[in-house]
This record gives sequence, structure tokens and C-alpha cells, in this order.
Amino acid sequence: MTNISSHTVFELSCFLELGHLRPLLFLPFSLFYFLSVGTNILLLYVVVRHRSLHAPMYLLIGGMACVDGLLPLLVLSPILLSFVGGWTHVSVSMCLLQMFVVHLLGSLQSTILLWMALDRCFALVFPLRYSERMAGRVLLVVAVPLMLRNVVLVSGLVVLASRLHFCDQLVQNCFCEHMAVVSLACGDTSLNSALGLLGIGLVPVLDFILINTSYVVVLATALRGRVVTKATNTVVTHIIVMLTSLTVILVAFISYRIQHKLPHSARLLCSALYLFLPSTINPLAFGIRTQEIRKQILHLLRHKLSV
Repeated sequence: MTNISSHTVFELSCFLELGHLRPLLFLPFSLFYFLSVGTNILLLYVVVRHRSLHAPMYLLIGGMACVDGLLPLLVLSPILLSFVGGWTHVSVSMCLLQMFVVHLLGSLQSTILLWMALDRCFALVFPLRYSERMAGRVLLVVAVPLMLRNVVLVSGLVVLASRLHFCDQLVQNCFCEHMAVVSLACGDTSLNSALGLLGIGLVPVLDFILINTSYVVVLATALRGRVVTKATNTVVTHIIVMLTSLTVILVAFISYRIQHKLPHSARLLCSALYLFLPSTINPLAFGIRTQEIRKQILHLLRHKLSV
């Protein structure tokens, strides 16, 4: 079997069955787009501008806002253009590049949640030794191996996919996602599937276990030290964000497994929610539930309205 792809162009089956009604999807998707990008830009602006929010925890929230804003900016923008311009084709090389961006940013969302949980855990368990200077060092020690993990795994997925022989060119999605692209291959994809399962185990599953372990330690320490309110507020915010991400990931995963029992449009909608809903919910959760950030946002809005 040759390793040279038989196709140089893929077609994205992004609600094509809707025909002339397809452009109407521009309105609901654009609302998601502007809400997600706008709220994340506002959150990032507030964190960067105010020196009081330059502590590690708030910088991590700013990092999450940056990732959450880039996802719709880089991935949803082409989808919106396809609704109004009718563009549904993408070159194989651009598709692989988009796959890299989608999965790297998705893994970063999980990793930043883990950084936040570990930061709160260290800060509460070792309050006397955990100064802001120490927090930066700990954050760096945690960040480097996790970032390397994400880049290596995602790069491996893309490299292996680029070596496949594609016998079909219709990607059953609105964007280039790993499972959707690999399913077009007519050769052996067992290595791709194995690496994909390894990536699931080493990124979202491992991060989920470590996050929950950190939460248990935080709450146990808070109960002993009688600082329940602040610790609980932090943990609840993280749980809201994490449960939102896990729910949409689970729904998207199940939709792939029962794809013959679901309408094609329903599966596409599940995939879109999996990618874009966390990017919309996260800044609202952090902006509303984090007291210091909420105060700065309200101050900024009152100042703008009074001008």
C-alpha cells in the first residue's frame, strides 16, 4: 500500500444536506462566535491590565481565556465563511494543520484546568512557603512536561494521519477532527487508533484524575483549617467548567459510537458543541464566580457606560 494520498482535497460535510437552508445557520453560529470571542477578550484584557490580577491563579485564567478565544477564532471562522460563501473544500495539508490546532488547543484547555487545581492545592496546603515567586517556579515545573506531553501526542496524531492513504474525501464533520479524517483511510489505521486512545488516557483522563485528587486535598485541608468558603468557591467554579467540558466530550464521543442511529446533522451539532460550548461557558464561569475579576469587569463596564 502506497503512503501517498490519493486525494489532495477534502470536502467537509458541514450540514450540506440542508441545501439552500444552510446559510441560515450563519446566525446561531455567529452568535456563539461573537459571544465566545468577545467574553474571552474582555476577560483577558481585565487580567492583563490590572496588576492586582497578576497572581498565578489569575494568569492561568487569562491563559484559559486566550485558548478559549483562539478556538472559535481559528476554527469557527472558516465554518462561518462556508455558510455564507458555500466553501466546503479544504486541502489535505490545511486539514492536517487544522487538526493539529484543534487538538492542541483542546488539550491545553484540560491542562490549564489541571494547573489551576494544582496551584490551589499547593497554595492551600503550603501557604507559608507558597509565595508568588515560589508559585511561578512550581507552575513552570508543572507546565513544561505537560506542554511537551500535549505537543508530542498531537504531533504524533497528525504525522501518522499524514502517512495514510485516503480512499474517500468527504469528512463527516465541520472541521478536521482526528477520528473523522482517519475514517477516510482505506489502509490499516490500528496504529492511529492506538495513539488516539493513548492520547485520551494521557490527557483528559489523567488530567481528570489529578484534578479530582487535588480537589479532595483542597477540601480536606480547608475543612481542617476552617477556610471552607473561599476554597469551596474556587473548587465549585472549576467543577462547573470541568463538568461542562466533560459533558460535551462525552456527548460527542457517544454520538460517534451510535452514528448510524443519529441524524447526520445531530452528530455535527454534537461535534460543534464539543468544540465551542466550553469556550463560551468558561469565561462566564470565571468572570462571574471569581470575585476579584467580577469586581474589575463591573468597574470597567460602569466606567464605559458613564463616559
